[in-house]
Amino acid sequence: MAKVKLPVQKNQKITATIADLTYEGMGVAKVEGYPLFVQAALPGEEVVLHVLKTNKNYGFAKVVEWITKSPARVEGNGNAYTQTGIAPLQHLAYAEQLKFKRKLVVDLLKKAHLEDLEVAPTLGMSEPLHYRNKAQVPVRMVDGKLATGFFRKGSHKFVALKDFLIQDQRIDEVLQVCCEILQKHGISAYDEEKHQGTLRHLMVRRGYYSKEVLVVLVTRSAKLRDAQQIAQEIMATCPDVVGVLQNINSAKTNVILGETTQNLAGKNEIIDELNGLKFKISAQSFYQVNPTQTEKLYNLAIEQAGLSGQETVIDAYCGIGTISLNLAKHAKKVYGVEIVEQAIEDAKQNAKLNGLANIEFEVGNAEDWMATWQKQGIKPDVIVVDPPRKGLTESLITSATQMQPQKIVYVSCNPATLVRDLQSFMEKGYHVSAPLQPVDQFPQTAHVESVTVLERKK
Repeated sequence: MAKVKLPVQKNQKITATIADLTYEGMGVAKVEGYPLFVQAALPGEEVVLHVLKTNKNYGFAKVVEWITKSPARVEGNGNAYTQTGIAPLQHLAYAEQLKFKRKLVVDLLKKAHLEDLEVAPTLGMSEPLHYRNKAQVPVRMVDGKLATGFFRKGSHKFVALKDFLIQDQRIDEVLQVCCEILQKHGISAYDEEKHQGTLRHLMVRRGYYSKEVLVVLVTRSAKLRDAQQIAQEIMATCPDVVGVLQNINSAKTNVILGETTQNLAGKNEIIDELNGLKFKISAQSFYQVNPTQTEKLYNLAIEQAGLSGQETVIDAYCGIGTISLNLAKHAKKVYGVEIVEQAIEDAKQNAKLNGLANIEFEVGNAEDWMATWQKQGIKPDVIVVDPPRKGLTESLITSATQMQPQKIVYVSCNPATLVRDLQSFMEKGYHVSAPLQPVDQFPQTAHVESVTVLERKK
């Protein structure tokens, strides 16, 4: 078979203009229609490129010289945040990031022939840095010392970092204190090639309102020299740390946490608030990482649901009850369902903690429980879905629409699966009744969340 002749070759230097951004936030240059993906380049910039890799349909290149720069470019945060994928959009002005995220949704709707649907401007943050309330960072030996950092995208090359740009600054400080204390006790860092060494990751969670901090030392083996002493020293040095845990992960894996977690000192969880509701957050709890934006997201979902206090609501992916409890303040009755047993235990505890009795939680598949509730004669006025990135299953969409709620509120973390699912709902007698609202939960990254309200056609 004849080899396809490409317009560019590996290691070639070319001058090009960046035409667009991909959904991951990479620049795109076109050479005779052939796309080259370029990290940290912005539309409108004229650049000299070094071609790194080519295949039949597209290639990758890096900028070796900027001939012109975009007025939307932000300088000065250092390449490490882009290279490690922590903040792939940090070089793009924040107002432009918000436009880019709206455009992601608009483009996907257009592709699906749903361009008639309106998309509101993205709801952003006033301070789009240092927002994450949770860190999970690898630890490695650098120049004989324990260092926190991240891996370069697509590689095992460790980049040491002390300031993570998008994490709560207090979390960054606690990480460094932990490293110093562990170093003093002679604790070694994990070596993934040899599968040796002790400390794999440090995980830190911090309450945005409570200011309570939980530290988790993720180790390869159960044996951790001076474990209790280390924990006491961390708590003595950082009085806001209310608990230190050890998680054991002995597997050769890139999964961060293992199955076993044990308490070394203090409490097993922190308590924080969302919209005035208290939540217990343990090491494994799924809890939104951007508290201020989460409050906006949930308030929006409640507003879109149009609750008057008389409604029955189903929350189909309830987790530890964050949305359910927010809904329960405005509805007559809320039913929450979640496949993770521990999350449902936490959800029940959180309902108790807030004195909310108009709420029931069940473990299992949402579609199975919907069928059960339907048999029991439960008629929801509103169903709220907040699925993982893969979106909804066709069977869940069928179960939800068979219950004939007046409204379905879809909280999405992936516009591609959202658009696919909207088509399915529309085929089953629902229509989008308000502009889709993108919400920026993860500034400096290409992720976008959104809230969409669907209503049953009369």
